[in-house]
Amino acid sequence: MTKLLIKLFIKDYENVKSEKVRLKYGVLSGVTGIILNVILSVFKMVFGALTKSISIVADGANNIFDAISSVISLVGFKISGKPADDEHPFGHGRIEYVSALTLAFFILIMGVELIKTSIDKFTNPETVIFSVPAVIVLVFSILAKIWLALFNRKVGKMINSVAVDAVVTDSIGDIAATTCSLVALISSKFTDKPVDAVMGIIVALVVIYAGIDIIKSTLGPLLGEPPDKEIVNKLEEIVMSFDEVSGIHDLVLHSYGTSRIYGSLHAEVPAENDILHSHDTIDLIERKIKEELGIEISIHMDPVLSDEHTHELKELAKSVVSRLCENASLHDFRAVEGPTHTNLIFDVILPRSSKYSEDEFKQAIETEIQKENPDFFTVVTIDRSYT
Repeated sequence: MTKLLIKLFIKDYENVKSEKVRLKYGVLSGVTGIILNVILSVFKMVFGALTKSISIVADGANNIFDAISSVISLVGFKISGKPADDEHPFGHGRIEYVSALTLAFFILIMGVELIKTSIDKFTNPETVIFSVPAVIVLVFSILAKIWLALFNRKVGKMINSVAVDAVVTDSIGDIAATTCSLVALISSKFTDKPVDAVMGIIVALVVIYAGIDIIKSTLGPLLGEPPDKEIVNKLEEIVMSFDEVSGIHDLVLHSYGTSRIYGSLHAEVPAENDILHSHDTIDLIERKIKEELGIEISIHMDPVLSDEHTHELKELAKSVVSRLCENASLHDFRAVEGPTHTNLIFDVILPRSSKYSEDEFKQAIETEIQKENPDFFTVVTIDRSYT
């Protein structure tokens, strides 16, 4: 069914890197969610009223919010697909995260309201009327929501969408909520105790948990988080495939939506090379990264000396740095020798988990290096990793 829908409504459905194709996936996900949730909501509201079951009515209301959520997701995809303009030079891709966050707040509000209604059911109980058609509706709803979750999971994975992933999380919450409603309805045949009210509270808590989970998964991309390791590894592999590059560092990637990534890095090239030749190599690397990964990247050339004496001094500094902090790394090394002392100048990437402060680490490096040779002084710049 999922494959059939995708093939039916999305032309060139395999080209998920295309903005147009990705937008069509988002629209298909949104429209499917709207139609299915409206149908389920109508049936649940009707049978919930007939059986006087607050948990079924609450579950039906939940489906209305799910339909609204799908509308929000749909609008978010439409806006995120707009091209860049003067006010938004990096495009509108992050609106997808905003739509997911809006969806989460709607879910939380609904969860709180369900708790209030369920508590009121304790003080003003109504007898739930068992109904076989209502059971059938709830079972069908659970199966439909399982399919919708699997459908959106496949779509979300294909286009790497936070908004669609949020809909999947919401669907899983709906499955748990509808199961609670089913338990409450069946229990009404065997007991007069307020099982319905208890299940209503459980439904509300499941809904609230789903909302919080969506917020947590959405705030990361909005606030800024490290790029995917697979992308970083592929990018580094491309850069280091060029013989002229001996090392890279200071890699920074900014995401403005799944398919809009901008970045910069420093590439170490031999200082003795012709600068025009090195510049041409850098241009080729930037073009290759754009073609293969879709990343707009700016590469800064760092000329490095590769003579034997400089190499020995660099290895000394590297051994000191790694001895002090295993995961720290060194780059941009150069040595300036004078009549009385030698300055070792380099940058160090210090992990944020290190026990050292930046000043403490600088001092520790100088102390250890002067143990090796008192005439060596260090000029160290501390960097932090953004990947």
